[in-house]
This record gives sequence, C-alpha cells and structure tokens, in this order.
Amino acid sequence: MDEKTNRGAQTSELVRLLSLLDPVNVIAHDGSGMICHWSSGSRDLFGWTAEEVEGEDFIRLLAPMPSLSIDEIVTRIQADGAWKANLEYRHKDGHRISVLSRWVLSEMNGRPLIVQLNEDFRAAATVQESLAVREAHFRSILQTVPEAMVVIDETGIITSFSSTAEDLFGYEAAEVEGRNVSILMPSPDRDSHDDYIRNYMTTGQRRIIGLGRVVKGLRKDRSTFPMELAVGEAVSNGKRIFTGFIRDLTSRHKIEEELRQAQKMEAIGQLTGGLAHDFNNLLTIISGNLEMLEMKVHDPKAQVLLKEAQGATDDGAKLTGQLLAFGRRQPLNPRMTDLGQMISNFSELIRRTIGDRIELRTVIRGGGNEVLVDGPQLQNALLNLTLNARDAMPHGGQLTIEVSRVHLDFDYAQMYPQLRAGDYVLVAVTDTGSGMTDEVKTRAFEPFFTTKTMGAGTGLGLSMVYGFVRQSGGHIQIYSETGQGTSIRLFLPAVTGIAGGAGGDDRMAPRAEIPGGTETILVVEDDPRVRRVAVARLESSGYSVHQAGNGLEALDVLDAHPEVALLFTDIAMPGMSGDQLAKVVRERRPDIRILFTSGYAEPDIAGKQLAADGSWLKKPYTARELAVQLRLLLD
Repeated sequence: MDEKTNRGAQTSELVRLLSLLDPVNVIAHDGSGMICHWSSGSRDLFGWTAEEVEGEDFIRLLAPMPSLSIDEIVTRIQADGAWKANLEYRHKDGHRISVLSRWVLSEMNGRPLIVQLNEDFRAAATVQESLAVREAHFRSILQTVPEAMVVIDETGIITSFSSTAEDLFGYEAAEVEGRNVSILMPSPDRDSHDDYIRNYMTTGQRRIIGLGRVVKGLRKDRSTFPMELAVGEAVSNGKRIFTGFIRDLTSRHKIEEELRQAQKMEAIGQLTGGLAHDFNNLLTIISGNLEMLEMKVHDPKAQVLLKEAQGATDDGAKLTGQLLAFGRRQPLNPRMTDLGQMISNFSELIRRTIGDRIELRTVIRGGGNEVLVDGPQLQNALLNLTLNARDAMPHGGQLTIEVSRVHLDFDYAQMYPQLRAGDYVLVAVTDTGSGMTDEVKTRAFEPFFTTKTMGAGTGLGLSMVYGFVRQSGGHIQIYSETGQGTSIRLFLPAVTGIAGGAGGDDRMAPRAEIPGGTETILVVEDDPRVRRVAVARLESSGYSVHQAGNGLEALDVLDAHPEVALLFTDIAMPGMSGDQLAKVVRERRPDIRILFTSGYAEPDIAGKQLAADGSWLKKPYTARELAVQLRLLLD
C-alpha cells in the first residue's frame, strides 16, 4: 500500500472514530486553531451548532482561560503523548463553563490534528454536591441519634462509628474504623462473632439481626458493661451492611438494683418489725411473771437467778427496740431541733467514746439547720456510727462530723427511688479507716449483718440508723472505698421558713439567674448516674461538655479535644484517682482549670492531698453551686 493510500485509510478511521464519539464533548482543530470537527456533545455543552463553528478560530470562539499557546501545547504533547488542564471556556450566551480538557495529537489528510475531550465540571460538581449533602445528612444522624450506632460490612469490619459510640466505648472513630467489630466484645462473644456472621450469610439463621438482644460490651479500658443491641441489615452496591444500635443499660441496671435493694430492705423491715412487736409481747409476759415471782421468792440463791433472768429480758427488749427501729415502728417524739447546736453539745461525749488515738473534727456550715427529729434517737444513731468508725480505725485516724443545709434537686432525686427532691440538713460522719468492699456496702444496712468478729457486735447498729432515718422522712447513703475510708451521710428534711432570721420565708424571694458559659468542660465520674446529672446541668448552662468514666479515658479525651478549658473530676475513682489525674493533666496542660468533687466531708479525710490551686465541691451539690464554682475558676 502506497503512502497516499495509507494516509487515506488513517483519515477514514479517524473520521469513523470521531463519529462514534459524537455524543461526547469532542472538538478537533488544526495547529492554527481552526475548528474542523464539533460533536453534538459540544453543541449541548457550549450552545453552538457544528455549522456555526466549523472553520472558526477555536481560541477566539471559546476564549479559554487561562490563555493558551497551541504551539507550546503541541510541543508538550509530542514530548508526553498527551496534555490536560482545568480550563474555563465561554458559552454561546456568554457565561463561563469549567471543564477538564484532555488533548491528543493526530493527523488528517497529512496535516496535524488536535483532538480535545472536554469533561463538564458542572455535572461532576452536582454529583459531588449531592454526595456531600447525603454524607452530611448521614453524619448528622450519627451525631444526634441517642443510641450508639456502629456500621459493619459483611466481613465484620467497622465502617462507621458514631460520636455516641465513641463516648460509650472510649474509642475515637479513627481507632476502630477498618478493624473487626469483635474488639468491642468480651469473650466468648469475641471469639465466635466471625463464625456467627459466616453462618448467617450461608444459612440465614438469625440470633440478633432484626431481633435485638441484651449482651455485654467491652470498652477501650477493658471494662465491660451491659447493653441492649439491635441490628438492622441493608444491601449497598450488591454487598450487605449491618447497622447496630446500642443502648447502655448500666444506669438502668443500677436503678433497678437500687429499687430491688429498697424493696428487699422494705420487706425485711416489715418482717423484723412484726417479729419484734410480737416478741416484745412475749418479753412483757416473761418480765411480768419474773417480777411477781421475785416478790414471792425469798431464797437468796433463787433471787440471784431471777435477777439474771430479768436482766436477760432487758437485753432482749433492747434488741427488739433496735429491730423496731429498723422496721420503722419505734415510737418517736420529733421536736424542732437545731442539729448544729445539738451536735456541738454532743461532741464531748463522742470524743470520750472514740478515745485519744482518733482526732475528732466537728464542722457546722452556716445556719438554718433546724429539723423535726427525735433528738435522743438521733444521738443514739450518731453514737452507733462513731463506734463503727472507731472500730474501722484500730490504729487511729480522723473522724469528722459535718452539718450543712443542702438542696437535692429533681435530677439527683431521680437516681434514688425512695428520695424526694427538697431541702435537707446533711449530717456526714466520715472516717479515714479501712473502708468497705462493694459487697459489704450492699448489705451494710441489713439486720444481723456484721463484719466484726463473733461476739463483737449484733449487726443491728447500721440497720437501726437506717430505720430511724427513713422513719424520720430522710435518706441515708454510704460513700466508701477500700483503704480510703467511709462516709455515712444522713439527709433529714429541713424545716422551711426558719432559716434567714427575720427575713421570713425566702422561698418566695426571686431566684438569681444561674450563671452559665460557653467554654468546653470535661466531666470525669465513674458513676454513670452522677455523670449524667452533671453533664445535663452543664449543657443546660450553655457549656460544651465531654465526659469520661475514668482517668485513662479522660486523658484520651483531652488529647483529642485541646479546646477543653476545665476538668471537673471526682476524687475517689477506681484505678487512676482524681488527684492522680489532675497531676498528669497539670503536667500536660498547665492552662486547664481543675474542679474536684467528693462524697467525703473533706477531700483530705479520704487521704487525698490536693494541690494548692485545686478547688472542690462536696456531693451532693446543687446546679447553682456548680455554676458559681465554675465561673469563679474560669473568670
């Protein structure tokens, strides 16, 4: 085949190829810029028909920006094989169109021919914008859905991890996305998860998908928690994806346990109160008959036996009296009592009771500490508590009795089924002794339960205190850590309308607005119920809030959120304590303000030595007390 015939064949092939590409945005022109081919795609994109532009100068027609030199581009194409750039071309009506233009060099009728393929950015931008809107919508769902949400593919790999899931499991999304979801599960679920997915994919047998189930979750700090898991299934791009919605059941289980404990104590109280009442009747018969026999028997030896029997009935009466106190059936004679004054007068007797090796501190905060209470019975309760504290400190220590007026709000009261919101006078008896284990704390108020050696106690002391406080309309709590000490806190309903002197009933006075702020605060608290209350209070005051359940988790949150301005942390926490956390935070971020909180009378009573700049807030605190303390630190 001669050269002329060969060129003709190439030209025909090029013309055929250009005709095939007619729907695409194709422009062909020679080295001078004269247009020789204009596809229907280019017509739709730029507005001109082929008849209008063929023979026209490409540069003059489309006015490319930035300006082009065809000769320079041809040189680049000859060197690299092709050339591309982001350009703006002019539309027939004058507006500009952004395109990605790709140029190649060919030949037609023996002359150089430049072929452009122009990709419209507008269509790509529309698709991108649509994808961005959908992604933003999906992200907003991830951020706002109250349950934690985890999305995995059909191999178990995590593809999405919501912010609520981050808070719940302690991981950042970047730490878990791309990893197998089994890292969020303790054994044996962790080991069998992949087999379960494979079994479902092959047989369709469901265990959780579409059904829901209560299982255990595994946090980053290796602690486990109960959770309710519901899993949905969908198909995307021909592959299955699974979306898990997770609800933390820790608080619910604790509240249910608190309710079960209260119901158990109520049932035991009714039983022991009834038995004590009936037993008192029997003791009355025995004692009466012994008294009558004593008047008729004159034998000295028999008189001794009668006196011993009568003494035993007296001891039995004391025991039944304690059982009646636990069952809330003891006769009370409540009178208006200033607890601050009463405990100040009673402290000398307590000092003699506990001995010289234990330092006694009595702290009376403010006035308005009047309650309606049976004073002698309250003194008896305090004596029981101080004796227990003395026994917990065989080598000496410090005992603090603190009296203060507190307000327990609705949020706080919700955590305890038997507690009502309102004003109380708090009497806290705090020691630096051996503390209690969780098991002992759970059973501490049960009658006849004791940790003392045989014959050293009846196990009725705390149960009597519990019954007395409940019968007086109050509430009792135990704060204790093994090796750190114990704080028994009695909340007795305050008499309203007394505090404030001549000012009268201050409940009608307008309340000052609770101060708020916009700073970012990190709340660290191991009790999820208390943490929830603190976070809700802070968010309602305008603050941005992050939260952590322990010290290690708090450090991870701080690393991820440099905007944190204040650390609000409990002191007594398992693992890293609050003051240990504060020490590390001060080294890393000396600019952060720190506010401690504690259930003890004073932090140093629990063996904690705070730095000079560490402020603290005593539990339970009101929303106003927290807000004022925050502003004092942040301002």
